[in-house]
Amino acid sequence: MKSVTILRVETEDRRFDLEAGAGTDAVHNVVQYAFAVTRLIAADGISGCGIVLTLGNGNEIVCRLIAALGELLPKIPIEDLMSDFGAVSRKLSDDASLRWLGPHKGAVHLALASLTNACFDLWAKARGVPLWRLLLDLSSRELANLLDLSYLEEDLTREQAVEMIEAERERRTEREHVLVDGYPGYDTSVGWFQYDEAQLSDNVKQALDRGFRALKLKVGSADWRRDVRRATLLRQLAGAECRIMLDANQQWTVQQAARVCEAVREIDPYWIEEPTHPDDIEGHVRLADRIAPLRIALGEHVPNRIMFRNFMLSRAMHFAQADCTRLAGVAEFLAVSLLARRYEMPVVPHVGDMGQIHQHLVLFNHVALGHPVVFLEHIPHLRQHFVHPAVVENGKYVTAQEPGLSCDLIPGSR
Repeated sequence: MKSVTILRVETEDRRFDLEAGAGTDAVHNVVQYAFAVTRLIAADGISGCGIVLTLGNGNEIVCRLIAALGELLPKIPIEDLMSDFGAVSRKLSDDASLRWLGPHKGAVHLALASLTNACFDLWAKARGVPLWRLLLDLSSRELANLLDLSYLEEDLTREQAVEMIEAERERRTEREHVLVDGYPGYDTSVGWFQYDEAQLSDNVKQALDRGFRALKLKVGSADWRRDVRRATLLRQLAGAECRIMLDANQQWTVQQAARVCEAVREIDPYWIEEPTHPDDIEGHVRLADRIAPLRIALGEHVPNRIMFRNFMLSRAMHFAQADCTRLAGVAEFLAVSLLARRYEMPVVPHVGDMGQIHQHLVLFNHVALGHPVVFLEHIPHLRQHFVHPAVVENGKYVTAQEPGLSCDLIPGSR
């Protein structure tokens, strides 16, 4: 273990053009994926990298906020910083002026996520281990000290977090086989919104040939019959045993969502993702009741642990799609994972990191917290830009072995 001290914080605005149709959904007609990158420069040449996803325009705003938060980050040995990171995170998120830009949401929260992820990356590199191993090696108390649990006092105290983690410790060995077997993925790139039916058909065949047994389709068309037609085609192509998920990206009203969900019921979707506005908890509650037993997944635009708690308690969703590049980084992801474990809700991350960091976090969630193995989203579009791109073989993520969070980008890659 190296003694590594942070010298300074740097940011970088990285943008990548996508192929025609890739990344599109019913709301976001994107042409770029972008990362607001944090680099923590340490004394001995080691650097920590953190990323959050944007869709290009506005990425520079997040980078400016990273620089502003970076000025507040204590420039101390990384081991000291991470020994009580929950307190550090709360101090950063509650800065008197920057908090006004959230609070705990929006561009300032994305900046905190990038900075936080860089801290975890530097810490793992200093210890010479991948993130999943770093987290599994920590004591229950050390893990709990990473978390800002403010505003959750009636749901999850620090002592309760310690007890939950400790209660699962003796069962870890029976779950560690996932580290060898690999974690199953699902292909979200087969059915982007602007792909025509011929391209959808080709993509499904390729995904099945690569071993995927779960596929996602973007829906939310102006003519809902297009959604039904494409979903029916996907089921026919994928077969009865394949899991199919439908993602509306918040496009529908509650009434529209109910109508389309009824129309696609025969294809047996595994979930309906982001069916309506992400802040409308009551609307999701009504929808969940109307479309049962179809289930709802969301979290891509649920910004913080408080909102996740509210959705969980209301039973407004059935799958928590926490994302460490939308929440305040790895630490808040872990807090949401503990909440979800308490309320017996599966965590199936949204991957604004293209799966690079989350491939570590799902392993920790299963081995250490006892979360069930479901699957992890796979989006391959930017893999050529990462120093250590996630490896998926026969539909499963191969366990990463390189130190850090796997989110270092190749310099100058475009």
